[in-house]
Amino acid sequence: MHDTNRHNGFSYLRPALAIIVLMTLITGFGYPVLVSAIGQALFPEQANGSLIRDDQGVVRGSILIAQRFEGEEWFHSRPSAGDFATVSSGASNMAASNPALVERIAKDAARLSVGAQTPVPLALVTTSGSGLDPDLPVAAVQFQTERVARARKLAPSVIAGEVDRLTQRSPIGPDVVNVLQLNLAISALGNEDNTP
Repeated sequence: MHDTNRHNGFSYLRPALAIIVLMTLITGFGYPVLVSAIGQALFPEQANGSLIRDDQGVVRGSILIAQRFEGEEWFHSRPSAGDFATVSSGASNMAASNPALVERIAKDAARLSVGAQTPVPLALVTTSGSGLDPDLPVAAVQFQTERVARARKLAPSVIAGEVDRLTQRSPIGPDVVNVLQLNLAISALGNEDNTP
């Protein structure tokens, strides 16, 4: 009797273990390999991170992730609560009433203001939800155009032409410009040897 019960217990355990192994192979190996293969075949650029390379083939970044640009000759990205680190991606979680947030925004706005220029666009002093938003609204890019043109000794109309060419127009959201693409395009105009 005892052996029969033990045998019945194993008869239930064997199919359960077989299903676990089978589902692990399907969902842990088969499905990811299939999806990866389809992605590589149909969308290789996106599947590999939407990387942007310069003329020499060197990776300069991803079209999907913001990065820091310093210096007057570059268009600057939105501030990042995680200092542009993908591991700590996220917002600052500071409320609008938080004195530290108000102080930081006031300092950033004062640093970015130039003479009688229009007020600093909100996107240049606030972080995005991820802290890694690679795009800026057109107004935030136009706000920086004069500074970049002056630093690069280019006519503002030349910079404005690149901004217009790279503006991504959407029927359901605001028009935006990818900061990395814009900086690479401006750099390619030949007035700077540096690359981002």
